[in-house]
Amino acid sequence: MIIIADGGSTKTNWCLINEEGKKIYFNTEGYNPYFVNTEYIINSLKNGLPRDLAFDKIKEVNYYGAGVHNEEKAEVIAKAMSAVFTKSKVFIGHDLLAAARALLGKNKGFAAILGTGTNTCLYDGKEITLSINSAAYILGDEGSGCYIGKKLIVDYLRGYMPEAVRENFWNTFKLTTDEIEDNVYTKPLANRFLASFSKFVYDNNVHIEYTRNLVKTSFEDFFKNLVSHYPDYKSHEFNCIGSVGYNFRNVLEEVATDYGMKIGKILRSPIDDLVKFHVE
Repeated sequence: MIIIADGGSTKTNWCLINEEGKKIYFNTEGYNPYFVNTEYIINSLKNGLPRDLAFDKIKEVNYYGAGVHNEEKAEVIAKAMSAVFTKSKVFIGHDLLAAARALLGKNKGFAAILGTGTNTCLYDGKEITLSINSAAYILGDEGSGCYIGKKLIVDYLRGYMPEAVRENFWNTFKLTTDEIEDNVYTKPLANRFLASFSKFVYDNNVHIEYTRNLVKTSFEDFFKNLVSHYPDYKSHEFNCIGSVGYNFRNVLEEVATDYGMKIGKILRSPIDDLVKFHVE
């Protein structure tokens, strides 16, 4: 039996392929090593994984995760996986490699992630050949759920929201200025907190023009500061994985077209195509 896992900062999608070749899917929370340590991951896995999982029979765990940018961060994840899956060979890869393999298989091209965070790359059919640093949620991550949520929160704090949206926001969350700033500057996992407001943007129907423009300008920043800096970027199709890219794909397609890129695949999650890549 083998496991393939795609781990974002908010959620991890898992697929177990058993001895009969049957695929069994389940989820846990996400584990970004910039925000959580090995001990936290171990405890979360013990509580979040299915109780009836046959750990002794799992020969291989292939985990692709957000924040796995270097050996030090990969080791945070690897130690946790080895502590839980004690009989398994463990592979830790970047979630961007998972996205590229799911979107492009063995073909060359451009791949992006637009979820809680942002990431982009060029892929040669085997490995990532170029990736511009997204600079993470404080400095960058343009176009991500966190970036959209941050723009929304800034408008709320500064009183720039249309009154109808502001009233809807207050009725939904009942958050004071102090509570928002405490969640952002004092409590852990501020990126998840900010990204959670992208659902409010998606669900909002009291002032569509405002929230649509919020998303559009976020994607324009994404293309201006990241995508358009890849060499000969217009020669590639735009391929993307992530809930934000998928949920707002109509706006994303509009901005991509404005920047001269044809649309390829836009998927919510890479897990099915990533499993297919490993099986093949």
